[in-house]
Amino acid sequence: MAPQKLYAGAKLRETRTRLALTQKDFAARLGVSLPYLNQMENNNRPLSTTVVLALAREFGMDVTELSAGDSERLVSDLREAMADPVFGTTPPGLPDLRLVSANAPALARAFLDLHRAYRQSHERLASLDEALGHADTDSRPSAWEEVRDFFHYCDNYIDPVDRAAELFAEKFAVQAGAGAGPVMGGDALPPALEALAARGVTVQYADTPVLRSYDAGARLLVISSKIAPGTQRFQILHQLALIAQNDLLEATLDLARFQSDAARDIAKIGLANYFAGALMMPYRRFQAAAQEVRHDLERLADLFGASVEQVAHRLSTLQRPGAKGVPFFFVRVDQAGTITKRHSATRLQFARYGGGCPLWNVHQAFETPGRVLRQLAETPDGARYICLALAVSKPGGSYRAPVRRYAIGLGCEIAHAGALVYADDLEISRPQAFEPIGISCRICERRGCHQRSVPPLERRLRIDPDRRGVLPYEVEG
Repeated sequence: MAPQKLYAGAKLRETRTRLALTQKDFAARLGVSLPYLNQMENNNRPLSTTVVLALAREFGMDVTELSAGDSERLVSDLREAMADPVFGTTPPGLPDLRLVSANAPALARAFLDLHRAYRQSHERLASLDEALGHADTDSRPSAWEEVRDFFHYCDNYIDPVDRAAELFAEKFAVQAGAGAGPVMGGDALPPALEALAARGVTVQYADTPVLRSYDAGARLLVISSKIAPGTQRFQILHQLALIAQNDLLEATLDLARFQSDAARDIAKIGLANYFAGALMMPYRRFQAAAQEVRHDLERLADLFGASVEQVAHRLSTLQRPGAKGVPFFFVRVDQAGTITKRHSATRLQFARYGGGCPLWNVHQAFETPGRVLRQLAETPDGARYICLALAVSKPGGSYRAPVRRYAIGLGCEIAHAGALVYADDLEISRPQAFEPIGISCRICERRGCHQRSVPPLERRLRIDPDRRGVLPYEVEG
């Protein structure tokens, strides 16, 4: 597969503007002509190796920031939006969408906001009960969607919060935990309890279905004794973030400029969760441990006193500039196939609405609880991945309490397979070992998929009433 050309005109212009350099001075520092720089900034030419090396040498740029990650997210989201039947049967082609995403990302996001507002209005009117019961026709994005997109376009890495958690761990000299192995994790609980006690907060455990409850007036934090020790630890660290890091969280929220108080409140919970996870698994220590055990999820969970889901999610956040880890995608789905969490630092993106590709192994994880499923997969763009999937259960702590069940998926491009213990005996050099998967049926171009639920928007259909295959139509090339 030929290497993908790197078009990063918007990033190049952004770098030059930040440095307050003219095109002439910038071109001279990069060692290229002024017309050549102009062509690169307008994405008429890809960045050459010489330019990439000059950016690193002259300006200390982390060249991984030039990857098409953010642009690919926009392309994926635009393709899904354009698959809406409201746009007819001749949507813009993939080259056009890539051009818009690379040259006018702000316009692309504005279009996505507009389409989301249309969807919400359409769905509201489609339900008569809802239409009669709600006089408010506010078409702003839902608070949940706004927060989801905030983390999505931040690459799921919040640098100030991540570094604050790591600084806390270093300041209190977190001691090694009880796990054994070449790399030891740290137990953040004792210093967290010490920090809470210094602020007059008492921590108690009680037989209650409520995971965490904090009375600010009495300075009393009650943690459920029914939940797993790792979850108890996480909830205590979450409350520590809300109390000890409130100014940092509020400053981060101010920069995000959410459109509603509800979105801001949800995002604050997300940031506190982020701090808790980063404190349980401090960036550099966790990254070193992940490399040492070759991203073995169970080993990392044991070393850091975390759940496998927490470990998988943390792996997807290791995107610190200059110290990036393996670029993973992470997703969580419920038993109906609905995506409840999603993030991708890879080219693979997920459907914004509804479920994902049924051929993806994350949907099979419910059939084999307790096992890590492995899959070699190839997307329609030719990219190949190693995908891991595992079913997780969250018991309620008593016989009649409901049990929540999810499946989590984690994976990376096959180029990083050597860093994963899970790839050791897979035939990654054999093309036939890779299963075809997609994002969603409407934008998947595969013609012979036996699991297709709806026709692809960008292909013509041939319907023969005297012939029936697996599908009631054939997709033309």
